[in-house]
Amino acid sequence: MNFPSDRLYSEYHLWVKMEKDQAFIGITDYAKEELGDVDYIELPEPDETVLKDKPIGIFETSKAVTDIIAPLSGIVVEKNVALLESPEILSDDPYGDGWLIILEPSNPEELDELMKAADYAKLVAGEADE
Repeated sequence: MNFPSDRLYSEYHLWVKMEKDQAFIGITDYAKEELGDVDYIELPEPDETVLKDKPIGIFETSKAVTDIIAPLSGIVVEKNVALLESPEILSDDPYGDGWLIILEPSNPEELDELMKAADYAKLVAGEADE
């Protein structure tokens, strides 16, 4: 599995990539594999305030409905509307075109609570062993 080192990772299997003062947020390869084919995605609207560790949307698959848990607090700048029409983009390009939302973090120190790629890889390896 691929976990690019230019991102930070949450225990909820989302990545965060900072570009200037905006955080791009998406799902990891591990999450993509665990979810399987996503049939439906619900994402927060622009200008919506989200809180770290709180649900901000859902993934619906043939197996289950899974909450998307915010890795950071902030205000949604943009949601990836292409995903709503073509959820398969998540599987095809989770670290590129498959981003979920762009967030303007309201509490930048929350970034310090996220994992670097190597630490996230250890977390995933531990979950795979269970």
